[in-house]
Amino acid sequence: MEINFESRYEIDRTAEFIISKSFTRIALQFPDELLKDSTKVVSALKNKTRSLNTETSEDDRQVRFFVMADTTYGSCCIDEVGALHIDSECVVHYGQTCLSPTSVLPAFFVFGKASINVSSCVKHLLDYASKSEKPILILYGLEYSHVIPCIREELGLSKTESQSKFSVASVLCSFISPSKDPRESMEHPGLSGENDSNDNLSSSRTYRLGGLTWDLRQGNKIEDYLLFWIGSDTSAFANVVLTFNGCDIVRYDAEEDSLVTEFTQQRRILKRRYYLVEKAKDANIIGILVGTLGVAGYLHMIHHMQALISAAGKKSYILAMGRPNPAKLANFPECDVFIYISCAQTALLDSKEFMAPVITPFEANLAFSRGSEWTGAYLMHFQDVINSSNSEAHSGSEEPRFSFFQGGYVEEDHNTNDQAKNGEEAQERQWRWYKLQRKHCN
Repeated sequence: MEINFESRYEIDRTAEFIISKSFTRIALQFPDELLKDSTKVVSALKNKTRSLNTETSEDDRQVRFFVMADTTYGSCCIDEVGALHIDSECVVHYGQTCLSPTSVLPAFFVFGKASINVSSCVKHLLDYASKSEKPILILYGLEYSHVIPCIREELGLSKTESQSKFSVASVLCSFISPSKDPRESMEHPGLSGENDSNDNLSSSRTYRLGGLTWDLRQGNKIEDYLLFWIGSDTSAFANVVLTFNGCDIVRYDAEEDSLVTEFTQQRRILKRRYYLVEKAKDANIIGILVGTLGVAGYLHMIHHMQALISAAGKKSYILAMGRPNPAKLANFPECDVFIYISCAQTALLDSKEFMAPVITPFEANLAFSRGSEWTGAYLMHFQDVINSSNSEAHSGSEEPRFSFFQGGYVEEDHNTNDQAKNGEEAQERQWRWYKLQRKHCN
């Protein structure tokens, strides 16, 4: 299934969006693997926008495009800092994305169109479905979203009996507009279009992960479904395996035209994360790594982590250094553990080669909240983590805690809490300086 250049990069749809919004300065964000096509994309967009301007109005506005060849953090997030340097009015993002909500600039997404044999994919799906009594939920990488209507048609999802056996996730959106309230922006934006199960929204539960959304009827649990993933073994798929670790999962590899059912390596990650949580409990000094400046709500999450660490009687430092690596973090040997504040798809940093472990905000909640226990659920998005923290009943008990690494019971030194409070003023000055530097950069 070969796809031509203009269709793959959705030149017509992108140009129509730019003209409809009257944007004149556009930042085009490409991942490294797509940079080779950036000049062709710019040329095609210039020709198309010029043509549309001529057709729709007498005002010949010049639309300028700027290619962002490198991002400050992960390429799946919108690089708002880089776009603001050129006074961009909008960012067009190409390739794999986490669809994290933005803070300042609107963003338009072009997922790309990967090649796939639809008939073969459906055949593998039906063959596996015949061996399982569970209903099947179809998830996919966003680069395969263009073939989902064809897959739905071949499965005959217009029929009632097919709908009871198969459910298909929908793409969350292809355009994000920033919210005025950062706390509201931490929630994913609504669907662009009508939900297929709109009549049943009042009696269903909505799930959102990796740019996809789907509803389960009331009374149904996600563990009751077999998850069928269409796509490569990417960070988005790793999040699915980690988040829904109690589900049976099958992956269809479109490039190899085969099914993958063995995920021992991915499930081993969960054991590794639990090990890091236990190790973090013994930490006294924590470094908070700023892993994004574009995902809405990241400031609120940083403040939440500061409050959590201070309440646990520990010290924290805020560190902004771009993409972390062992050499960078080795400059802070006093930090016993680092918390990585980033989007869901880049949060799971493999820290085996680092001097100190790097954990996620969810794991920090487990490590520094007295009385909290890991139930097996794993949360990635900022708002989910904060909601879970607020709903937990934090124990005020000062009883000794058993440390697996020290091999005995440990009494928390709550005198350090006073030291942490005394250092809050200096930390606040540090944070004001950091925001001032960012303002000057913009």
